[in-house]
Amino acid sequence: MTRKSEEASRSTIRDVAARAGVSASTVSRVLGGVYPVSAATRARVMRAVRDLDYVADARAKAVAGVGTPTLAFVLEDITGPSFAHMAYGVEREATRLGHLCLVCGTEGDIQHELDFVEMMRAQRAAAVILVGGTADTPEYRERTRRIADSLASAGSRLVLCGRPPLGPGAPVTVIEYDNEGGAYTLVAHVLAQGHRRVLFLGGKPDHTTAQDRERGYLAAHRARGLDPDPALLLHGDFTRDSGHRLMRRALKEGLEFTAVVAATDMVAAGALTALHEAGLDVPGDVSLAGYDDIPFARDLHPALTTVHVPYEELGRLAVRTALERTPGAQDEHLLLGTHVVVRDSVAAVKQAAGV
Repeated sequence: MTRKSEEASRSTIRDVAARAGVSASTVSRVLGGVYPVSAATRARVMRAVRDLDYVADARAKAVAGVGTPTLAFVLEDITGPSFAHMAYGVEREATRLGHLCLVCGTEGDIQHELDFVEMMRAQRAAAVILVGGTADTPEYRERTRRIADSLASAGSRLVLCGRPPLGPGAPVTVIEYDNEGGAYTLVAHVLAQGHRRVLFLGGKPDHTTAQDRERGYLAAHRARGLDPDPALLLHGDFTRDSGHRLMRRALKEGLEFTAVVAATDMVAAGALTALHEAGLDVPGDVSLAGYDDIPFARDLHPALTTVHVPYEELGRLAVRTALERTPGAQDEHLLLGTHVVVRDSVAAVKQAAGV
């Protein structure tokens, strides 16, 4: 450790006050920026701060309600690529607006989520952004409504990003993307290529995001007067391993299909590996599509046809809407669009040999 860093680690607010020739409370006022201080006094204090390389305790300032304002970004899986892009949007917009962004990964632990939200309320966070689908149950709505009311009472705001709304009157901001519409358009594109047996590799049956994408799959078939085979709807989760496992299962069971629509690009990546392992060509033997348009989708072989979700803009919009809201505003509901990105992994059915 260098001498300067050793000195900084020992420096206290009283050391700064002694060097500047002012009281410790005056130093606090200068650093907190919440009380008027003369320009000369401020200059002396800031010179002492630089000389001592003093760093204020951000945690103490947050609890005291001064210093850099914060907002929280809460999600189940911090490793998910789509959520990583949303987190990037949140962090960039928070920084632009002068806020510190705190990220919490809950791994699906509801109590962990509640404890973190309560801590953010106690520290007067400007907003708490809850991200990702969930099971839309009466218990979820009651629990989340309590969270929203609790945050609102502390002058904060709950933002639901890709989560179900709570109903009229709740002090929340809901920001969604056209999840079902994106799936509908994607499956309609696959059906337009002549495919009639389209395998769907979905998520958990009670997960709202998975449900929306499955509804889009079904609606696209029914719009063409088709009744999809229930045996072609398989459920897992949104991971690469789930796609690989479900694809191997479909092949082992001898299911007949000429195309596969995966609930996420990660699921599609696992399915693609399983198809290659079985000696099948994409799209020569089987067409394949995903959902999310995460960056590596264009680098798969073949490049993946998918649905583009504006995750970064979702994150930015969540922050802007929460921080620039009208005081006392009740429920707000915003919807962003999605669109299909056509690449090389889907071909006309005449080029597919079938499975």
